Amino acid sequence: MLLKLTKSQHKRFAGCVFAVLTSLICHGGCGAVAVVGTPTSHEKKVPAEYDLAGHKHRRILVLVEQTLWVGVEVNLRLYLTEAVNKDLVKKVGIRSRSLVAYRRLSDFRSNRPDFSLLPPAEVGAALGADVVLLVMVENFQLQEIADTGYHKGFLGARAALIDAATGKKIWPEFTGSKTIKVGFEIGQRSPELAVKRLVKACAHSIVRYLYDCPKDKFKIFDDKSDIGWGD
Repeated sequence: MLLKLTKSQHKRFAGCVFAVLTSLICHGGCGAVAVVGTPTSHEKKVPAEYDLAGHKHRRILVLVEQTLWVGVEVNLRLYLTEAVNKDLVKKVGIRSRSLVAYRRLSDFRSNRPDFSLLPPAEVGAALGADVVLLVMVENFQLQEIADTGYHKGFLGARAALIDAATGKKIWPEFTGSKTIKVGFEIGQRSPELAVKRLVKACAHSIVRYLYDCPKDKFKIFDDKSDIGWGD
């Protein structure tokens, strides 16, 4: 049953509601606002060490190299380049046309017998790049687990951003390069899929430093960079 209130009763009721709301704001409002305004885990960001997203107009060459003692049967350079390029487009927002195609780099490498002697900046400049993202693979291991068909793997690399015009390193700021370690104790049955899992994890572990990465996406399961795994 609805009760009809007089005009004066309406005013008194409104006054009571206002008083209650005022009390909540004064005594518990800050907490309420804090809860409402607290960012979700995905909204929280790990600030970029170098904001590559702020330089989208610059042409980028991803240059993957490997030390002489790293021997692999698969085209690790191709897989890792494609994985990094994909993350640069998807996560950082780099336009595909701003990335030097791997085919152009491969052709240039084939036509230069002295390629291994060229500084990364010179390679980048020759291919029209403004910035070179150098990834040096230093360790690669892929072993089949006996009697299972599954594999365990490890990939260790170092990464740095180099200005193609000056040859100066622009990232990381305080060290010569960023150490990347990824791996797993048991992975896919297919060696090719195991390799792709490693390069995907490696690409993520590099690119995450080059944009404001969501905090809940920053650390992935295969990232072993901070725990000495695989040493």
